[in-house]
Amino acid sequence: MKRVGILLLRGVLAVVGSSIGMTASAQMDPLAPLPEAQVQPAQQLVPVPPTATTVIPQPSTGFEAYRQRLTYIARSGGISEATIASIIPYLELNNRVIRLDRGQPGAVGNTSYTPPFAPYRREHVTSDLISRGQSRYRDLWPWLSRVEQRTGVPASVMMAIYGHETSYGSVTGGFDIIEALASLAYEGRRRPLFESEFVAGLKLIDMGIPRWRLKGSYAGATGYPQFMPSTVIRLRADGDGDGRAEIWSNQVDGLASIANYLKDAGWKAGIPWGIPVSVPSSLDRNSIRNTVAATECPRVHARHSRSMTMAQWRALGVTPYGQSIPDTETATLLEPDGQGQTAYLLTGNYKAILKYNCSNFYALSVGLLANAIVGR
Repeated sequence: MKRVGILLLRGVLAVVGSSIGMTASAQMDPLAPLPEAQVQPAQQLVPVPPTATTVIPQPSTGFEAYRQRLTYIARSGGISEATIASIIPYLELNNRVIRLDRGQPGAVGNTSYTPPFAPYRREHVTSDLISRGQSRYRDLWPWLSRVEQRTGVPASVMMAIYGHETSYGSVTGGFDIIEALASLAYEGRRRPLFESEFVAGLKLIDMGIPRWRLKGSYAGATGYPQFMPSTVIRLRADGDGDGRAEIWSNQVDGLASIANYLKDAGWKAGIPWGIPVSVPSSLDRNSIRNTVAATECPRVHARHSRSMTMAQWRALGVTPYGQSIPDTETATLLEPDGQGQTAYLLTGNYKAILKYNCSNFYALSVGLLANAIVGR
């Protein structure tokens, strides 16, 4: 019993060693016998709650831990320590951004069903968008004509993308794109893309663009052209010659940047994006089926026929309703609402629009709105 009492006393001494004169630096061998202790009257032990300053460290998990990776990739990307320190520790996960991203066609848990084009066209090629586009086209023509001459991209196409993306600058998005990109990168479905764009967003800040300016869509697109940060760095353009490429408040710069993008994507001057055509009921669609899978957006391109020259299409009885394409120019056939409905022959310039937003409905509606703006 004496040994038990000694062991109990030893446990008490380990907690309250100062009561027998232990110094803060004292070390005790836990296996060494303790000296005999005088028997003390029994005392009632009262539990002592932890003090308010007691901190139990917890391992970082979830988005908190992911900030460490964001710091690493930012440093690897050459981002300044000042920008890293002022932004990354204060980032929060935006769950609304993730919900919106997952709600897109083809996303996790979503259907791959493709609706008909006609309702989409009615919603995105409206009389309001046409009339407002025509008004801005007239007002900005002195600048747009020079951009068109320099890039080969028609001003009507620049204007149609501007109208489609932001309703001519009135809806550019209110999400903090730095936070949005960090959240989408953390979610992980397209992590390499969004991590790269997150670093590009920080580079914009290092280049002197304030964070409050970097507002945009939940997917990280910003400014009048709705460019991703890496595209802002690479392709924004000065349209009015003032020495700045200000895509958040200068319409001409925004439109010139759109034209610069399309030129970079392979736009060919003097060729229409596409034309509406009449398709004979006798056309053997198996004979024109596209058997080559596209490297980009394969589902979008899978709806197109194989590419043939205009002369070859004419030989099959496919004829334009109005404007045509040079006989040597190649085009693919798309029937967005199925056989017997409006069909289009689409050139390489249509593919340039697809690089802006890889959706047949988007590219078709941009082309049709551009035609309407100039009265075609």
